Amino acid sequence: MESQRLLVLSDTHGNSPYLEAVLRWARNDTFEAAIFLGDGIEDLRRAAALTGFACEWKMVRGNNDYAVSVPEAAVVDSGGHRFFLCHGHRYTLYNGNDRLIAAARNMEADTALFGHTHVPSLENAPGLLLVNPGSIGRPRSNVGSTFAVINCPPGKPLDVRFWQIDPSGTILELR
Repeated sequence: MESQRLLVLSDTHGNSPYLEAVLRWARNDTFEAAIFLGDGIEDLRRAAALTGFACEWKMVRGNNDYAVSVPEAAVVDSGGHRFFLCHGHRYTLYNGNDRLIAAARNMEADTALFGHTHVPSLENAPGLLLVNPGSIGRPRSNVGSTFAVINCPPGKPLDVRFWQIDPSGTILELR
């Protein structure tokens, strides 16, 4: 089995220029799937069409996604890993990750992907990796607008990389 790559985005909140910059950057790479963790689902179709980005989308609805028939949570298997996807607003994230961890474990996931806080993070819980790609549209961290790329090498730990969109629309890897 080859290594799989996932593009992970969240919380675009209508920031089309930055979303388009990410998708232009991503169209030159090979991703098994693009994962969107809510709050801006309506932004995706138009931005993908404008940029020529073609990839299978896996998405969940956020607390600001209205009138869309997309689930609030999902499970995706990729590269020998099971990912629990959610926006995060149903899991009281500002009071800790216990409810998120319980939900991910209940779905037998080894990784939880979530948004909502608008802050990029990577955390290990026993038997579970927690990944928040941050926010493209309304960042709440000192690193600005961010997203993540996850490499899933078979039989090895996940390789999570965070990327920043600078004000000119240039994509830079965070170190």
